[in-house]
Formats: sequence, structure tokens, C-alpha cells
Amino acid sequence: MQTLIWDFDGTLGYREGGTFSAALAEIARRESPDSGVTADQLRPHLQSGFPWHTPSRPHLDITSAAQWWDVLGPVLERAFREVGFDETQACSLARQVRGVYSDPACWRLFDDVIPTLVRLSSQGWTHVLLSNHVPELSEIVHHLKLEPHLTGIFNSAETGYEKPHPQAFLNVLEAIGSPTAVWMIGDSYAADVSGAEAVGIPAILIRGTHVEARYTCNQLAQVPMIVDGKEGD
Repeated sequence: MQTLIWDFDGTLGYREGGTFSAALAEIARRESPDSGVTADQLRPHLQSGFPWHTPSRPHLDITSAAQWWDVLGPVLERAFREVGFDETQACSLARQVRGVYSDPACWRLFDDVIPTLVRLSSQGWTHVLLSNHVPELSEIVHHLKLEPHLTGIFNSAETGYEKPHPQAFLNVLEAIGSPTAVWMIGDSYAADVSGAEAVGIPAILIRGTHVEARYTCNQLAQVPMIVDGKEGD
């Protein structure tokens, strides 16, 4: 069996309108249209406190989606306070983030995703997802009709391990057994490429460049050429 391990956000899909800072800005403007709060104003206050900001620290104690969001609550409240909302408002706004950010209707696949996955599947590759994401990732994947192309989804919000923690990748290897070839594909050098290579998985950096990345490509359509010519090399 040949297996490709895919990152999701920024690699296969994206949230239309932007990431967490954009979602918070949307909520802030809806609550207070005259506030003029922007994603750029919120972004500096969202650079710590998320599980993936401390990937060396597993969070096995978080065992439900509700608990995951409860842990994140103070981070979101702080961000709203920093842009001018009082404590009561910030608490109310923070409770809205889950529904806004994880709404499947806000998520899209890049145009090259399905054609590339279909092509690779026809060449004997199976696909699994390995992502640092919110607990609702499976619902998003289902909405995007990506599910039929995957044999498994490994979400940090459920496993307790954030990439590039070695166990995030080892969990996948344990689940898929002993593939004849395996690659990691993602848009983050630190989380996807460096993390995978640390446990012996060759990796491709997609939609970006890095001086230390051995394999890079701007479009997913280039992936088959890399993995077919250098399986596991």
C-alpha cells in the first residue's frame, strides 16, 4: 500500500474570508458595526494560547469538542478585550467564535485538490488527513465532499498531539501499518515537512518555499511527478 498523508488547512482547503482573526473581526463588526475592528488588529492577540502554539505539549486531557473550545475561551475573550470590548461583551463574542469559524459553509477546497487526489488514487495511492485543526474538521471535510477520497482523518483536536510532535505522525504510521511508500504533504515547513522528516517520512512543501525543503511545488498537480519518481527516497 502506498499512502499520502495530507495537511488540510492551507494545503487542501481554506476558510473563505480568512482564519481566526478574520472570524473574530466578523463577529466584532456584527456586534458593533461602528467599531471598525479589523483582522489585522486582532491578529497580534491570537499568536499564543492555541494548542498548536505549544506542539511539544500534548493535550490528552481534552476529551471533547466542548472542552476544547472552553479551553480556548480565555484566549478569544482576551483578544476581544484588547480591541476595546468590555469583559461582558468579550465573553459574549468569544462564545460565538465556534459557530462562525467552524461553519462548514465557510470552507472551500482549492481547485486542484479533487483532480489531483483522483489521479493519485488511480496510480495506487491512498490518502489520509493529518491536521492541526478545530474539533469540527470531520464535519467540514464531509461538507466539502472530500471524505470519499480519504481512508482516515487524524485531527489534533481529537488525538491530543499537534504537528510537529512526533507522535502526531507516529499515530498515522501505526494506523496504516507498513506502507510500501509514504509521504507527507503540507504548506508548513515547521509543522508538516520538518515534523514528518524527523520520524523518517519524506515530505513535500506545497504552495510555498523554504530554503531547507527538499521537495517543493506550487500546485498539487506537481505532486504525482514527485512521488512517482522518488517513492520514499
